[in-house]
Amino acid sequence: MASGGLYESQNNVKTAAEWGVYMSKRILVLLGHPDSASFCAALAAAYSEAARDAGHEVRVLRLGELAFDPILHEGYRRFQDLEQDLISAQAEILWAEHLVFVYPVWWGAMPALLKGFFDRVFLPGFAFKYRDGSVLWDRLLSGRSARLLVTMDTPPWFYRWVYRMPGHNQMRRTILEFSGIKPVKISNFGTVRGSGAERRQRWLTAAQRLGSRGE
Repeated sequence: MASGGLYESQNNVKTAAEWGVYMSKRILVLLGHPDSASFCAALAAAYSEAARDAGHEVRVLRLGELAFDPILHEGYRRFQDLEQDLISAQAEILWAEHLVFVYPVWWGAMPALLKGFFDRVFLPGFAFKYRDGSVLWDRLLSGRSARLLVTMDTPPWFYRWVYRMPGHNQMRRTILEFSGIKPVKISNFGTVRGSGAERRQRWLTAAQRLGSRGE
């Protein structure tokens, strides 16, 4: 018998996820690699298709296909008019319950295209708002979760223990959680350089599994 999201039996109580049953979500997949023919694009497609097949509502933004200036030319000193594609992107983010960012690690962090997207879109009044006379702020995108699907040529263990995950910390702590998006979960795929077809297929299967669960 189902009760409050739990499936109960005489001997145990399991969540819907433990039984393989998942609630439908509104999912926005953002491809942060500028090349729509990249392996990141293949991961995004695998996740999206599996999520749709599982009954989730999925929309996809390919940042490399959007028309916008990624440079915030005057910082926050003066408002820079948003291009129509960025206005639409803000509406998609507000629509979504779960955000999936798919991108490579270049020089320790995200590509310039994705960073520029954050600079232009995650603005005061949209993603956060500082409180008058305080160092504290309001997180305006609360109520959403995120998954990062990240490819890298650096071995993931080396990126974690030697480099201390600078790009992951930036994405999770200083961008998404700063804006109220949590939890933020991360899946690493690497090393991509020199990987064969069989290994890449395992990674695509992992992305499909996450998509089907809406994670």
